[in-house]
Amino acid sequence: MTNVKKVATRESYGKALAELGNELENLVVLDADLAGATKTGIFKKAFPDRFIDCGIAECDMMGIAAGMATCGAIPFASTFAMFASGRAFEIVRNSIGYPHLNVKIGATHAGISVGEDGASHQCNEDLALMRTIPGMTIINPSDDVEARAAVRAAATTEGPFYLRFGRFAVPVINDRPDYKFEIGKGVLLREGTDVTIVATGLCVAAALDAADMLAADGISAEVINIHTIKPLDKDLIAASAKKTGKVVTAEEHSIIGGLGGAVCEALSETVPTPVLRIGVKDVFGESGPAAELLHKYQLDGEGIYNQVKAWM
Repeated sequence: MTNVKKVATRESYGKALAELGNELENLVVLDADLAGATKTGIFKKAFPDRFIDCGIAECDMMGIAAGMATCGAIPFASTFAMFASGRAFEIVRNSIGYPHLNVKIGATHAGISVGEDGASHQCNEDLALMRTIPGMTIINPSDDVEARAAVRAAATTEGPFYLRFGRFAVPVINDRPDYKFEIGKGVLLREGTDVTIVATGLCVAAALDAADMLAADGISAEVINIHTIKPLDKDLIAASAKKTGKVVTAEEHSIIGGLGGAVCEALSETVPTPVLRIGVKDVFGESGPAAELLHKYQLDGEGIYNQVKAWM
């Protein structure tokens, strides 16, 4: 997909917030001293009176967002995924999740594609952490179109949300008239008969590339985009597993507890199926250019293709 338009979903996040600011007067944005990186600065410029810079105090920011939600605001608390899910986990659990407040967490710079920031900032554990919080809706969009739709859906749906965005520019694959975003519903992107590839985030575009390569080898791969990690579209995944008999999950996240874990849990209860989990394999990341890291950790199209072919 070298000739396809590419946009970082963190850019989509900032622009979507600014657009919604004109429609929802009670929408407020909080940031932990990273407005330039998270792109919430776009909202700040348009609505300075509804933007709060909480400084490098992520736990405090989550508590402030919780308080604002109790007063009728729709707060979007924004920072890097590592800090939103890791550093602030206890506050998110007890002050947002437990009372089931209408707080939206905008977590940018997720996964190893953060690149040169290195292992300390490459959060590959956030989906697993957030999945354990009862009532938390988790969305990991695959591109610009989906990210904007996800922000709008979160803003207009009651309850806590965790929205995962990336630093790395990814192909725009959903720019078509028939695209429809619905919380909890996966999207069948390509039909196949031999294997199902269930992907999320930036791995969706990579999965489509891998499917093209597999087709050249005579392997028919079905590709499903799972943008909502929780609640998971179990019916779509089960139906595809019944058809192909083999399932592969692909995610820029640890293979433990994220999409792979969720899919294995769902299939074990309904349609026991062999599953290959593609993702970060119980290791920390490292510093380096995003594209090179994705290639090294076999999360690009070639890497997914090689792993699926070897498994098949």
